[in-house]
Amino acid sequence: MLELGLKFTFAYFVGGVMGALVIGKLRGGIDIRQMGSGNAGGTNALRTQGKAFAAAVMVVDIGKGILAVALIPGLNLPLVGIDALVDRDIVLHAVALAAILGHVFPVWYGFAGGKGGATAAGLVLYLAPSLGLSIIGLWLAIVFFTGIVALATMGATLTASLYLGLFALPERATLFVFACLVAMLTFYTHRGNVQRMWHGKESRFSRFFGLGSR
Repeated sequence: MLELGLKFTFAYFVGGVMGALVIGKLRGGIDIRQMGSGNAGGTNALRTQGKAFAAAVMVVDIGKGILAVALIPGLNLPLVGIDALVDRDIVLHAVALAAILGHVFPVWYGFAGGKGGATAAGLVLYLAPSLGLSIIGLWLAIVFFTGIVALATMGATLTASLYLGLFALPERATLFVFACLVAMLTFYTHRGNVQRMWHGKESRFSRFFGLGSR
C-alpha cells in the first residue's frame, strides 16, 4: 500500500502543473484566473487569450496526465519496490485519478485549478483509445449543437461511465470505477455551470465553430 500511496501522491503533484498558468507565465505573466470566468482551464484560455494560447494549454494539461500514467505506475521506487499484493490496474487508475485531482485542486496554486476536462479526456484516450475517440466525438457534437462546453463535458463523462458499466464489466472494473469517479468529479466542478444552465444564463461557445454567437 505504501507504493500505491506514494505513486498517487507523485501523480497528484504532476497533475498540479497547470497548463494555463505555465503558458501564461511564459507569455509575460498572464494569469487567466484574473480574466473571464476566472477558471484556469482550456475553455477560459480560449475565450480570453485565443486559439494558440488555448492549444498550448491543452497540450500541457493533456500531456501531464498521459505522462503520469505512462511513467509512474511502473516505477520501481527505492526502498519500496513493486507491491505484489496490489493489483496493477488499481495502481494505474489511481495514478490517473490523482493526476486529475492535482489539476482540479493543485497544491502549487492554492488548490484553485481547472475543471479537469482536458486532462480526463487525454487519460481516457490513453487508457481506452476506442472509447476515448468516441467520447471526444460526442463532446464535439454536443458543443457544436448547443454551444455549451460544460454540458458537453458532463455528458461525455457520464456516457463513458454508462458505456463501461454496460459493456466492460467485470473485465475492466477498475476502469469503470475510475470513469465513475471522474464523472462525479466533473459534475462537482461544473456545479456552477449547472446552476447557470438551469437559469438560462450559461454562456455559449458557438462562435468557435463559426456559427455566430448565441
